[in-house]
Amino acid sequence: MIESIGTLYAGHIDLESVGFDSIPANDRIYTEQELNTVYSKAESIAQVMDSNGYDILWMAEHHFQREGYECIPNVLMLAIHLAHLTKNIRIGCGFNVSPMWHPLRMAEDYATAEILTNQRVVFGVGRGYHTREVESFGNPMVDGDANRELFEEQVDVIFKAFHSESFSHVGKNYVIPPEVPYRGYDLKEITLVPRPLQRPVECWQPIVSASERGLSFMAKHGIKGVIGGGAAPGGASENVIKDWQRIQSQYGIETDLGGNLCIGFSFHIADSEKQAIEEARPFYEENMKMFAPLGMVKGLTDDQIGQLSRGSHFAKNANLPTLEQAVESGSWLVGTPESITEKLLEIQDRYLGLKAINVGQVIGTPEKVILEQLDRFGKEIMPKIKKQQFSKA
Repeated sequence: MIESIGTLYAGHIDLESVGFDSIPANDRIYTEQELNTVYSKAESIAQVMDSNGYDILWMAEHHFQREGYECIPNVLMLAIHLAHLTKNIRIGCGFNVSPMWHPLRMAEDYATAEILTNQRVVFGVGRGYHTREVESFGNPMVDGDANRELFEEQVDVIFKAFHSESFSHVGKNYVIPPEVPYRGYDLKEITLVPRPLQRPVECWQPIVSASERGLSFMAKHGIKGVIGGGAAPGGASENVIKDWQRIQSQYGIETDLGGNLCIGFSFHIADSEKQAIEEARPFYEENMKMFAPLGMVKGLTDDQIGQLSRGSHFAKNANLPTLEQAVESGSWLVGTPESITEKLLEIQDRYLGLKAINVGQVIGTPEKVILEQLDRFGKEIMPKIKKQQFSKA
């Protein structure tokens, strides 16, 4: 039963034009003033969500993106600010990229934010996917195995710090605390100050590769998973959802299908499906331009990815996936309020353990459109989903 409805704002500015006919992703360069508009944009999104009864706004940590796509380097600082401007919504770290932090600093900063916002900040961790970001902070991303190994040790440290009155850790990357004399005694353990008020800490992580190792690590720590790209019967995401249920069971966590997951959908509402498709297509195309070269659009060849960066003519002749195919696969909800509501209720009935979904707009969508769409979803679709929730309670 869907209980929580949120959205993701990864921190993109309003671009002058979007889609295959616009500027190639790597050719976008913006001024400081333009890049800094993400903060007022986040404020507007948070306030529209709060007034419409949404549950959580997720934001993503990214760095050095002069292209204007993902421009929020510190989710926790912004989360505290947004919590002061709103009354009810929670602010989710979707996600803090652990390999760009020292694990103890991440643990301290989250605990501080959680306390200052009266527990309205939700913890989330990820391994990262931008080589420019992670490698610039001195940690591995090109070497995927080294990245995962570092990430897993960092999360182990963070959870020890959260949940132990005092602790020590010896691993490949960290010895905590160091063996040093301190004020008349030999240091053996340390205590995180402050620690989160809510323990155990609710933690979320993106499910991307959905490897056995990755899912097992999450289940071992009781971490919940976020799946982007929606879900459709027989699709790849449905297979991941079934694997997640199986692996959780191996760790003693019994759930209905969809338990301890949040499924994300891109959406666009209009008065007809045709109108919705036409309006959403350039946003779909811009999103692909940004993410395909990073390996985040599955099934593309190297040649197709190369064509995306060469301009409109090449992209349009590269036989790339279409928005219509994304709608058919279930990753995009595009149409009237009635048709989108129907699809979400079908999802709810298919995954009885599913309690959380994200619905939102992709990178490239202007602020005006985001606010209109969130407002319309909140008024015309969300009450019908929540009505189902209360009627079955």
